[in-house]
Amino acid sequence: MERLLQQVVNGISLGSIYALIALGYTMVYGIIKLINFAHCDVYMIGAYVGYFCMSYFRLGLLPSLLIAMVVCMLLGVAIEKIAYRPLRNAARITVLITAIGVSLFLEYGTMFFVKAETRTYPPLTGWLARIFRIGNVVISMQQIVLVGITVILMVLLQFIVKKTKTGKAMRAVSIDQDAAELMGINVDTTISFTFALGSALAGAAGVLVGIYYNSINPLMGMVPGIKAFIAAVFGGIGIIPGAMIGGYFIGMVEVFVSGYGNSMFRDAVVYAILILILIVKPAGLLGKNVREKV
Repeated sequence: MERLLQQVVNGISLGSIYALIALGYTMVYGIIKLINFAHCDVYMIGAYVGYFCMSYFRLGLLPSLLIAMVVCMLLGVAIEKIAYRPLRNAARITVLITAIGVSLFLEYGTMFFVKAETRTYPPLTGWLARIFRIGNVVISMQQIVLVGITVILMVLLQFIVKKTKTGKAMRAVSIDQDAAELMGINVDTTISFTFALGSALAGAAGVLVGIYYNSINPLMGMVPGIKAFIAAVFGGIGIIPGAMIGGYFIGMVEVFVSGYGNSMFRDAVVYAILILILIVKPAGLLGKNVREKV
């Protein structure tokens, strides 16, 4: 039983990371129907910004987290304006190839400036280094902070989307851009805000991964990015609660496969889930099948 509880704690911690990244995928897809594969590299940039803030400027966790979110927010807006906005009416394959190109540009551009070696986050001290034991179940303060910050950001995101004027504009644009524009909504600003919001969450996830796993590298976004995309598809791409559910589900599956099976198969199981969900329910857990006229 204690082993089971330990795996649940680990699964929630890992799922929080996937959920934060998946939210960025699902928000952008919900607005402009684009799979932004560069999103996983925005997450990597966030990890590096947090690393430099904590290692070279000796800032604490919270200031480093906020700076990483702001930098990633600006990066997300720049990517949308430079790479995606000119292609908004282009074929989807064109935009998809552009997204892959932006992803590679961020990865190898970062590698050029900071080199390819793995960097190690400075060890946490004080209350952040505390460890709690409940029987044989170990819960670190890092895990509590990770889950706590994730929940706060998710609640804040839901408030913005559901209760604010900008959130209403986002929902209107996701349903019908032309009708939203006729109602006086600035579509370009709304789409940029969506990229900014999703990129800020990715930046936060990058810093949280840095303090949790204690190491980062320029290619660190590839695998978590794919798994977060699977989480978004599992929950229903374009649906915010679905991204949260999918993130925690994928995190739990990965941890339980590693803990009770073979860690070599954890990635294979996650990819098998993607294939299964596309066969059984392509719209995802919370998605609805929509008929298209031919």
